[in-house]
Parts: sequence; structure tokens; C-alpha cells
Amino acid sequence: MAILELILILTLAGMAGLLIARANEENQKQRRLVDAFYQLLKAQDSCISLIQLAAAASVDPQIAKQYLEEQVKIFHAVPEVDNDGDTFYRFPKLRLPPSLEQEEWS
Repeated sequence: MAILELILILTLAGMAGLLIARANEENQKQRRLVDAFYQLLKAQDSCISLIQLAAAASVDPQIAKQYLEEQVKIFHAVPEVDNDGDTFYRFPKLRLPPSLEQEEWS
């Protein structure tokens, strides 16, 4: 009977560990998306494409797409198509206060 209890405890501990690891991974992906989004806003003059965001954040394109669509709604970004036929989103200009412009921010 003690062996069954030990197996049950180890199984539950393993499952809890997996859940914690998965949650941590999701938090890291979200943080990379947020960081990449604001860095691209600054570097790309407030214009971002889905492929740029996915590549900069190193996340699956579907995850990047969901995040980008949320930001488009929040900031009322305008979709545009460049001369090559690629779609990107024009967000309101990012105007940082002088104290932040000189600092490295993330």
C-alpha cells in the first residue's frame, strides 16, 4: 500500500511541476511579446508587421497574431499595405518623455 501512495504522490508532484513549468513558459512568451512589441514600435517608427513581431519575440506566429490583434484594438492601429503587398499596422506615434528617450528601456 505504501508503494501505491508513493507513486500517487510522485505523480501528483510531477503534474504540479509540469503545470508550473508550463505557466512559467507562457509568462516568458508574454514578456518577450511585450518587450518585442515596444522595441519594434520605437525602432520601426510605430509600424509593425506580424512576421516582425513573431521573429523579434521568438514565438509561434499564432501567438504573435493574437497579441498583435489585441494591441491593434487597444491602440486603434491602422492596417496598411506596403509596395510589396505586405500588411503592417501603423500605431500612434510613440513619444517618450526626454528622460526615457536617453535611457535604455524595455
